[in-house]
Amino acid sequence: MESTPTLVHGWRFAPLILPLLLPLCDPAVRAGGFTDPAQIDRAVAAFTGVAPGSPGGARGATDPRLQLAACGGALAVNWHGPTRNAVQVECPGPKSWRIFVMLVPAQGASASSVGSARSGGFAVKRGEAITILVRGRGFSIQQTGEAMENGAVGDWITVRSSRKAEALRARIERPGLAIIPAG
Repeated sequence: MESTPTLVHGWRFAPLILPLLLPLCDPAVRAGGFTDPAQIDRAVAAFTGVAPGSPGGARGATDPRLQLAACGGALAVNWHGPTRNAVQVECPGPKSWRIFVMLVPAQGASASSVGSARSGGFAVKRGEAITILVRGRGFSIQQTGEAMENGAVGDWITVRSSRKAEALRARIERPGLAIIPAG
């Protein structure tokens, strides 16, 4: 009696293929070409001195679905922006990449910065340079821009990212930051 290979979804399953497929089940092999998101969390925590989720630390853990090229050297972490509300994490290697991690406002700093900006009645004034943050499920992108009108925290105002860009509506989250929710 002759044995034939088993058919799986129309494909012949050869017993010799199984040893070749087993390494793909190993998480270390699957993630071999990517930077571990926990490595980014550790770098930000070491830089800020605060754990994710705590005031002054990252807002949360880096999304485990993030697939950034493996970094051959140490991650470079620096402050981003004059208000130090975010840090920039960068891989300087041959397959370089850069991401920005938003921080939880420090208790004393956020109250004083809002109070000082509110002394004029507005958190953002027309013509002021601001950070425009597009925030979606599992991602955020930020860019510098300009406020096209005055507004207080929570107000929706018109903003644009450059002189030639189309005006967009964004909500003021705090002085110097306007959020555009995506999806």
